[in-house]
Amino acid sequence: MTTPASPTSGTRVSYVQNTRVERSRTLTVLRTGPQTLVQDLGRPGNAHLGVPPSGALDPRSLTLANRLVGNPEDAACLEVLLGGLSLRADASCTVAVTGPSTPVLVNGVLRDSPLHLAPGDTLTLGTPSGGLRSYVAVSGGVTVPAELGSRSTDLLSGLGPAPLRPDDVLPLGDPTGVPVGVDVLVPTRVPGELRVPVLLGPRDDWFDDAARQLREGRWTVSDRSNRVGLRLTGTALDRAPDRVGQELPSEGLVTGAVQVPADGRPVVFLADHPTTGGYPVIGVVGAHALPLLGQAPPGTRLGFDPRV
Repeated sequence: MTTPASPTSGTRVSYVQNTRVERSRTLTVLRTGPQTLVQDLGRPGNAHLGVPPSGALDPRSLTLANRLVGNPEDAACLEVLLGGLSLRADASCTVAVTGPSTPVLVNGVLRDSPLHLAPGDTLTLGTPSGGLRSYVAVSGGVTVPAELGSRSTDLLSGLGPAPLRPDDVLPLGDPTGVPVGVDVLVPTRVPGELRVPVLLGPRDDWFDDAARQLREGRWTVSDRSNRVGLRLTGTALDRAPDRVGQELPSEGLVTGAVQVPADGRPVVFLADHPTTGGYPVIGVVGAHALPLLGQAPPGTRLGFDPRV
């Protein structure tokens, strides 16, 4: 699984100007794992500026985590790829971890989520099973500066805060709601094989019986996938005879677009996708199916169910 760096990742980001204030509402990053990003529900509606929507790849897990700690559903959280995150609480706070089943330790002791952290407590995430990305919500939300109405990190355009690094200090807002306790928190689990509904078009006519090819094709999620797109290995889709060798001018792209490059192997665009592209889009995956794709580990088998 590739983890491309933000264009701003070489510049250290100072989230808090004065971190020496006692009992300030902050978190200190001790370790990040492969990749930890600030994410909320994104900045949709800016494609005319060339800006992707970004936001959590699994918004259902993000909004659940926020509800559990008493935040508005759109508060900024941490999206943690493959675990390994370690944080120190600099103030009393409530934390929830959602997404796939992930060991959560406080001061080295395994705990259930949601949980309370006292000042000085250390939260550590183990490796998730059944998915890729865990979501960590903290009461008050992560209040790094917003850009175009969102605090999300966009790895393609470089908007938003840089991927987190050790010693970063994250500001937290004041809690506004009451945490919600649960007896059982059901984790996300990606099955070994996914059947993904896809609405044909707008360029399905560029392919020889597009519906049949999508229905009969078999693919595997590649380790070259990232927040920009889910790359697939497997069946190469054949163009219609009259489209072989032709090129398209760049057209607008939406989240979930299934673009087919020259090698015929589809790419499903995710939250940090480019806003235009020149390869034909054979169909679009509906928004309800995208959270599982954002959690699908390399090696997951995948098939499409085309719909007109």
